[in-house]
Amino acid sequence: MTHILEDLPHFLKESPTSWHATLEMGNRLASVDFSPLVLNETWDLEKGKKYFVIQDGSLIAFALPSEKIEKMALIATHTDSPALKLKPSPEIEKNGALYLGVEVYGSPILPSWVNRDLAISGRVIVSNKNEEVEEHFVYFDDAPLLIPLLAPHLDRESHKKGLSLNPQEHLLPIATLDEDEVKIGYIESLLRPHLAFDKLLDFDLFLVPIEEPRFLGLSGEMLASYRIDNLASSHAALVALGNIDAAPKTSLPMGLFWDHEEVGSSTHVGALSSLFQDVYQRITDFYKVSSEEEVMIRRKSLCLSVDLTHAANANYDKKYDHKHLPLLGKGIVIKYNANMRYSTTAKSGAVVSHLCESLNLKWQKFVNRSDNSAGSTVGPLFSTKLGIETADIGCAQLSMHAAREVISCQDHIDLCALLTQFLQEGDQ
Repeated sequence: MTHILEDLPHFLKESPTSWHATLEMGNRLASVDFSPLVLNETWDLEKGKKYFVIQDGSLIAFALPSEKIEKMALIATHTDSPALKLKPSPEIEKNGALYLGVEVYGSPILPSWVNRDLAISGRVIVSNKNEEVEEHFVYFDDAPLLIPLLAPHLDRESHKKGLSLNPQEHLLPIATLDEDEVKIGYIESLLRPHLAFDKLLDFDLFLVPIEEPRFLGLSGEMLASYRIDNLASSHAALVALGNIDAAPKTSLPMGLFWDHEEVGSSTHVGALSSLFQDVYQRITDFYKVSSEEEVMIRRKSLCLSVDLTHAANANYDKKYDHKHLPLLGKGIVIKYNANMRYSTTAKSGAVVSHLCESLNLKWQKFVNRSDNSAGSTVGPLFSTKLGIETADIGCAQLSMHAAREVISCQDHIDLCALLTQFLQEGDQ
């Protein structure tokens, strides 16, 4: 599976935002015989065929069984990452230069974003000469920005005690010294050389680290990149979907790729939205599934919520429960939490560990220190909303939520193998 490691950096580079990620995933799925569907159009489904639907930064893909559905095998991930987002009117003139105002999206490790070359990427909404509204995805790395850090000579206390950043005051990236050249607005000035349009109506634009993914270690056994959380999990799920060759018989394998997990999932395309139910309802209607049968299907189903896990960091040894250390290169992590911040139960965890053992894959269990509350995933949200048994799993990762994160290559290969087998075993 070395080709998977060759492909993952490319996938990361092509997916600087959630919209780019779903576009890239859609293209990849189409290349392996998944047909696109549109939510606001009539669907003409066919048993044994594979489909996907994109709604903004979210995507759902599935393979229809040849016979009536009895259960589902679901893989749930998310497409967004902690970031800095441009404000609607970002231009700020200060000290003879143009800076851009940003908001914090999710919970990025802010110090990792300073003194780093940053591109602008996302989507823009424009009107053309015929007054038609168009959406375009953009990535501008030809005019990099940088958030300048204060020299230690001017703040010796901060230099001694550690960097503390105020999101409003300390995160302004410097854009240009040529203020006189920006007569139509900075964003429009970036767009004009690359895109023909009449008016710029609105935009959702993020700052994105330009540094490319890179293998680390003596034998390239680790990978460093921006947006590993959670695009690495999305990539593994995509690999598993692409490995579906024959039509399943009675199981419905699905990949759920949600946007906005990092900000709570309470959006029209988040895990708490009606997106899954809208797709699932149309599938069950196609199979003429009764309301009673629909309940039975959900109760026979299993979902794997796949997200990254806090790897043990040797620089912060006291932050971990040493009986449950998630280690790089030591296998797939099954995540537990007594307060169900992770959705794993003994029953769903046993399914994962048994599957790992059958494939001769390494696996490990993770729980936070009892005096440190856990993060969470889409797993508990989805299982609560739909009543589907769920397990939270993933690869261990260093520097989670930083502008540069690290995983083990072997862990990713193993995750791809596990998810592939999970979708195929769902029909057994």
